Amino acid sequence: MINLTVNEQPVTVPEGTTILQAVRAAGVELPTLCYHEGLAPYGACRLCMVTITAPHHGLVASCAYPAEEGLMVETHSPEAVSARRLALEFLLSRCPQSEVIRELAAQEGVTASRFGTPPPERAEELCVLCGLCVRVCREAIGAAAIGFIGRGMERRVGTPFEVQSEACIGCGACAEICPTNAIKIEDRGNERILHTWHTTVELHSCPECGRYFAPEPTGFLKDMFPEIENLWALCPECRRQRTARQWIEQEHTRAT
Repeated sequence: MINLTVNEQPVTVPEGTTILQAVRAAGVELPTLCYHEGLAPYGACRLCMVTITAPHHGLVASCAYPAEEGLMVETHSPEAVSARRLALEFLLSRCPQSEVIRELAAQEGVTASRFGTPPPERAEELCVLCGLCVRVCREAIGAAAIGFIGRGMERRVGTPFEVQSEACIGCGACAEICPTNAIKIEDRGNERILHTWHTTVELHSCPECGRYFAPEPTGFLKDMFPEIENLWALCPECRRQRTARQWIEQEHTRAT
């Protein structure tokens, strides 16, 4: 176990814990956009900045910095607050229409950005380049269907050559994890249209109710999980109904 202090409050956490996790264990909330406990630390959004005051001094991204024995952490030091506010000004300048960004900014006392607004063609931009969609696709799903494109002001997320991605399985994990709802996915008939990725995948229909509900399992998924045919066969509602019927039959059999 590791002993440290957060805002002068003693905290004990397991080895391998990050400062962000220690801060949360101390009951202190810090804003984050790029952090997810199921993915490797990334430290892109810079909203979880804190100050280490001992045994050395420094301003660090708490989600990517490991908790160490004897660390003294301040979450609301002037430099940490200033760093978070600066990051939020940049985000407001990039995505002024994002409700999520505006709410986070307001919580930190930021109501306007000194860095101006995006050009007209990007006025509705919602992507904050947090990288969560890219990382969940690569680290959790194993598809690596999307990635970062370009540099500087031109940096964005997309599929290779921004055309139909053959690696995309249409799982929707990217949209589910996106903190600003920047990824648009629509189910239309027997197709799932991933508008943001210029990609369309075919949906599988439930053999009992006929409703299209999930992408067709791809070859590599079938190879990795042979049982996937059974997992994907029924829609969630029909699966629940079948499970309930089986339970009732088992109980009836047991009673007789």
